[in-house]
Amino acid sequence: MFDMLTSSGALPLDGDDLELITAAESVLEKHYRPFWHMVAAALRSPDGRIWTGLHLGATVGRLSVCAEAVALGRAVLEGDGGILTAVAVRHPKPEEADRRLAVVPPCGACREMVVDYAPEAMVIVPGADGLLKLPARTLLPLPYRR
Repeated sequence: MFDMLTSSGALPLDGDDLELITAAESVLEKHYRPFWHMVAAALRSPDGRIWTGLHLGATVGRLSVCAEAVALGRAVLEGDGGILTAVAVRHPKPEEADRRLAVVPPCGACREMVVDYAPEAMVIVPGADGLLKLPARTLLPLPYRR
């Protein structure tokens, strides 16, 4: 899989990307609640602003809302609605020994949403040799179309 990523436009992270990760981590550190708020996301819009979101867990799982969707909703309501770069960070589960926050790839629904709103957006994901930034469309090679 990593070979596919490196041949599909993957880029090394820069200072703006590290700032985006820090923004997501800060939200998660402040608002983490086991099983309710386990993931935070940060999006950089084309105008340079950062929009954060928090996973909204629910007793009825299908009512849960992903952190990326919350961040995008804020960007649409309060900003230009665009996505230049996105990242999601997850908190370890209570039983996990490694207690570090970790960058995770977006779920399938969030991949669809990012590609719908910003087909040229970049997404920060873990790779074999560390974090990298790649076009969201490489995570969703066959997107659903109406």
